[in-house]
Amino acid sequence: MWLKTLATSHLSRIAVLVLFIAFLLRFYINNTSQQRLFSTQELSLFNGTDQGLPILLGILGSVFDVTKGKTHYGLGGGYNHFAGRDASRAFVSGNFTGDGLTDSLRNLSSTEVKSVVDWRDFYLRSYKYVGKLVGRYYDSQGNPTKYLKGVEAKAARGAQLLEQQKIEEAKQPSCSSRWSQDEGGMV
Repeated sequence: MWLKTLATSHLSRIAVLVLFIAFLLRFYINNTSQQRLFSTQELSLFNGTDQGLPILLGILGSVFDVTKGKTHYGLGGGYNHFAGRDASRAFVSGNFTGDGLTDSLRNLSSTEVKSVVDWRDFYLRSYKYVGKLVGRYYDSQGNPTKYLKGVEAKAARGAQLLEQQKIEEAKQPSCSSRWSQDEGGMV
């Protein structure tokens, strides 16, 4: 009896409707929070020329929304050459034209590759991560490629080399030379 009353009451219908809407919202939020996969052509649309679109930047196939830095990354900004593309190599080469604006890290040293990974980590800390660029670093399903795994391994070797260099430098005696304008030089 009470079950029949519950099933036909106005409040129970509202409760069922609220639960259904909550389920739909949860499903919608979970699906929209997944990271987007970009093609090179799609990413190029987010280069800061269209005020209605966010400004996106790729590094090692990770895509970040850098719109909050639009004075730097937007049209006319000093870092605009990074917007709408993955120009990973330029982060260490300083070549911001033509062939330098590429995602290829071919022939870079392990410490240079580590520097690019450090730049990616900077963007992870400083800007919103919005997705992956399909290509060299991520496949069409968003999975890391062998190339990305190789880059990360090379960066780890670079970190080891830098650590070894610090240890060796610490073994060297510090320079005891001094100089001042009044006293001149002294060793």
